Amino acid sequence: MHMADQVPPAIRPTPFVLWRGAGTLPAALARPVVAIGNFDGLHRGHQAVVAATRSLAASRERPAAILTFEPHPRRFFGPDRPHFCLTPLPVKAAVAARLGLSGLIVLDFDAALAATDAGAFVDDLLVRRLDVSGIVVGHDFHFGKGREGSPAFLKERAAQHGIPVTVVAPVGDGDEPVSSTAVRRALERGDVAAAADLLGYRWFARADVRHGDKRGRTLGYPTANLRLPDDCTLRHGIYAVRIAVAGVVHDAVASFGRRPTFDNGAPLLEVHILDFVGDLYGQAVDVEFVGWIRGEERFASVEALVAQMDRDSAAARRLLADAAMRREPRSFIG
Repeated sequence: MHMADQVPPAIRPTPFVLWRGAGTLPAALARPVVAIGNFDGLHRGHQAVVAATRSLAASRERPAAILTFEPHPRRFFGPDRPHFCLTPLPVKAAVAARLGLSGLIVLDFDAALAATDAGAFVDDLLVRRLDVSGIVVGHDFHFGKGREGSPAFLKERAAQHGIPVTVVAPVGDGDEPVSSTAVRRALERGDVAAAADLLGYRWFARADVRHGDKRGRTLGYPTANLRLPDDCTLRHGIYAVRIAVAGVVHDAVASFGRRPTFDNGAPLLEVHILDFVGDLYGQAVDVEFVGWIRGEERFASVEALVAQMDRDSAAARRLLADAAMRREPRSFIG
């Protein structure tokens, strides 16, 4: 059992609150215990921070929330440098809710916040503006102008206001700490199983189904077409997936890539739902990546492509049937 699974019962209002910050926190998040950070991926290391946040919140009878920032500071300081975001804000909120938190507090990361020194970050933002009743951070958390604030500084400064601070040790994966970078690298090589082990749940993407060229229908493989964010560097190839549509989860096989047999166009996620008939256009869906099947290929003929698609579908059925027999990793869709 992962450390993040050993969490106390949630003290959480219904529904989960996503608050983008101006003014006073809503009553459901009043005087929260906050986990502070970017939490991209909400992986097992982040989940240890979440578990400590819920524990401290339960002891103080306060709501437990994540305090995070948009855009990611890396995007703010390097807008021209691509940054694969594992959990865009709606997905981050969905995972946070599944982890038993009361809400997600999102503040704008702008020039003013970037220029805020560590002392003002605690005194003005955390104490006066948000009125937090407890703080939880990871061991490597730094904050304030030039990242001058450390966990030790945070503890000392917050203690002056009577606010407890918990600093959580790293969670390891072998000899290396679990990190968002390690998850990205796993997805970039198509190793969705390794990514799921690091995350503690299967990675999923959320997008609206869009109209395509309807070529799949003529091949006997109609697809739901989804455009993933431009920064997504998931390896191009064929995957066994599960797709959640209006709360119902279906087995599926998906292709992510540029369709080299046809147009070599912009990357697109094309999902063929097994044993399904229906119109999904315009619906928001979650696609969970269960297993890798093969890399993207260019075929000499449509007939050769369809024959391979038959084999891919059979492989997806086997992978999904095997996954259904196991309890781990967790699924956060549906």
